[in-house]
Amino acid sequence: MAENELTLDNLEKGADNPAFSSMGEERPYEECDGPCGESKEERRGEGKGRFSSHCRKALQPASKAKRFCKAHAKVLRMVALGLLGVAYLCYFIAACWLNFHRALALVVITAVVVFFICWSLFKKHCGAKVLLLLSPIWKCFQKYWPWLKWLLVVAHVGGLITWLALGTSGNPEQLISLAGFCFLVLFLFACSKHHGAVSWRAVFWGLALEFLFGLLVLRTTPGVQAFQWLGDQIQFFLGYTKAGSSFVFGNTLIEEVFAFQTLPIVVFFSCVMSILYYLGVMQWLIVKISWLLQVSMGTTPTETLSVAGNIFVGQTEAPLLIRPYLADMTHSEIHAVMTGGFSTIAGSVMGAYISFGIDAASLIAASVMAAPCALAMSKLVYPEVEESKFKDKASIHLSRGEEQNILEAASNGAAASVGLVANIAANLIAFLAVLEFINAALRWFGEMVDIEDLSFQVICSYVLMPVAFLMGADWADSPLVAELLGIKIFLNEFVAYQQLATYKKNRLSGLEEWDGSRKQWISERAESITTFALCGFANLSSIGIMLGGLASMVPQRKGDLASIVLRALLTGICVSMLNACLAGLLHVPTEVGDCVTFLSTANFSSTSYTMYVCCKQLFASSVLENGTLSFTGPWAGLAESGLCLTQCCGHYNHTSCT
Repeated sequence: MAENELTLDNLEKGADNPAFSSMGEERPYEECDGPCGESKEERRGEGKGRFSSHCRKALQPASKAKRFCKAHAKVLRMVALGLLGVAYLCYFIAACWLNFHRALALVVITAVVVFFICWSLFKKHCGAKVLLLLSPIWKCFQKYWPWLKWLLVVAHVGGLITWLALGTSGNPEQLISLAGFCFLVLFLFACSKHHGAVSWRAVFWGLALEFLFGLLVLRTTPGVQAFQWLGDQIQFFLGYTKAGSSFVFGNTLIEEVFAFQTLPIVVFFSCVMSILYYLGVMQWLIVKISWLLQVSMGTTPTETLSVAGNIFVGQTEAPLLIRPYLADMTHSEIHAVMTGGFSTIAGSVMGAYISFGIDAASLIAASVMAAPCALAMSKLVYPEVEESKFKDKASIHLSRGEEQNILEAASNGAAASVGLVANIAANLIAFLAVLEFINAALRWFGEMVDIEDLSFQVICSYVLMPVAFLMGADWADSPLVAELLGIKIFLNEFVAYQQLATYKKNRLSGLEEWDGSRKQWISERAESITTFALCGFANLSSIGIMLGGLASMVPQRKGDLASIVLRALLTGICVSMLNACLAGLLHVPTEVGDCVTFLSTANFSSTSYTMYVCCKQLFASSVLENGTLSFTGPWAGLAESGLCLTQCCGHYNHTSCT
């Protein structure tokens, strides 16, 4: 019996099972005294046994290969990565050799990836040794830090004052934005829950990071170009949505109907974000950003991770990153989580706003700038007075999701966006209908006392007009900016961005600024300020979304959530306004260029913003005396001046045209 036992080792070595071998079948017939006829069942069993034996023998090489791969998995993985690296290096060299300018983006991406790979390897193999080597310097730094701290503060304040004096000398209206920034910070401090417990380190570091990032994006040439390039790439990337939506809905619908033109972008963006989460790219970005905020501001890992996640995902998705820790978080930490959700917008919705024509670079900058500002203002309004359980950053871990492969991640991301798309469509229908009803009711009440055209927008334009002016909008633009702010706060930022896109389209189309007593567009600076001010989910309808999302994760803390949410909403509104103030402070007007050259070579069959500005300049240069028309400035003595004036008068009205 022992020699006929079937073991796992025998199977792996390819040994035959005696019970199914031909020898095992022949023994009964050898012992048979009489003629034993074989039945059909016996012959079939003999055939199966031989087939099984042949299959096992045929699979022996595969089994050996599998055992070899398991034994040398690490070496094989390194060989495969090496081959891929060599192949990419050859591709990279070929791309740069053929056209370096075309491959510039590839060079930048490769440099960033190589840097982080080298940094990771250096940290893994040499990090402990370097820290041990630098420990004496660190101890010396800690010893003199109290003096160095004040020296750095004085240097930064002096640098800021110098920059303000030099940078705003040509545009003194930018100082209004600075005054608005200071007013909002003081207002939030006045609303603080515990004035004496404010962590000024978190407040000042958060505002400093916000200012430095805004300075990089809005004032430095590399920053402006980098974010402009990034915005262009995102717009180009979102254009791929048409491939799917045109197949499903047809070209006519996606070109003419808003729902089929914009909402599919949310589906596509959600799908891409889900894939990035599955690959771990988003977690890596969030961890790096949260590390920067945590080290500089001294906030806890849980609240910092959630706020950093809000840069990319929505107000109910970001808390999922820290779901296991929500039950034990302090009130101040929960307030920070809520404020981060109210202060930013989701990446999927950002794609829809970009499709409206809103500047992509400004939206990206606003989302990133909002993260440190939200943490800072959260700690100003609701300072920490409890002992947090999450001071150790090693205790926080991010999951990579439950998907088994990249196709499942893509499918889940697209499916999850269906609810978001339906929610956006339903909210737009409901809010626009409610807004029309409110305006009809207000017009009826206004007519009772001889007030014509009273509406919700008109009320907002008067109530919030001082706030819009403090953010930096011109006094003439302030009513329209205030109107958009009111729509965003009391209704929905989606509706407000739609209206802002209409104003921007009117300006770029070269329409007259005023149509009678109605302003048709706002200035480029006011557009930039409004883009930042609207970039956030801080509106009354979001209260229910925030409470519903968080309460489903920690139902035992419904009371705490309800008591904090209104304060977080106010903080989120002010964070967006602080970003808008910085946008107004750092805004650089776009130069129109040489109007003489432009109008001399322009095709007047259509209008543009540049044509409008140049025609206004030409109108201002024209002088009509005693029936004689003459020109001053760059237009003086030019033969084309009269012809250009005639062409401009065909599109715009001015006294010179008569």
